Amino acid sequence: MSSGTKRETEDLMPVRHEIAPVYDGHSGILILGSFPSVKSREAGFFYGHPQNRFWKVLAALCGGEEAPVPETIEEKRAFLLTYGIAVWDVIASCEIRGSSDQSIRNVVPNDLSPILEAADIRQIFCNGGTSYRLYEKYLRKKTGREAVKLASTSPANAACSLEKLVRIWREAGVAGRMRG
Repeated sequence: MSSGTKRETEDLMPVRHEIAPVYDGHSGILILGSFPSVKSREAGFFYGHPQNRFWKVLAALCGGEEAPVPETIEEKRAFLLTYGIAVWDVIASCEIRGSSDQSIRNVVPNDLSPILEAADIRQIFCNGGTSYRLYEKYLRKKTGREAVKLASTSPANAACSLEKLVRIWREAGVAGRMRG
């Protein structure tokens, strides 16, 4: 990403990704975010902002609209592994202002090879446009794999209802590739 003006860069903080990826040998899909939000970094796990719809979307895809949504980190990790879902982010470290994807600078990408070597990943999905753009820029050539861009579950994508997100993710093939 470009370095930006002084005003754009003065609040940027260098941050390292501290959340370990979730996967095992049975993971069949990999869902990549861009970089953990402030709330996720504070919680120490993926999609920790209470307004992020990631967990609600996955629960709906796995069990319908009335499916229980995992709440604790242990429940979330077990949920992902039960359904064969690996989760990580494109970025290993960067400079960022708060949780703003638009402010991301000086990207160092994660190495996806440990996941791709250990698991039978049949499809990579990117949760949102920033994740997809960064995957294409930094990782596609290294992995040799296409990724599917999904509508973001972020609260910043408020124009997209939960029902619409579930439909989009289902039509993209997320549900069809999960174990269950």
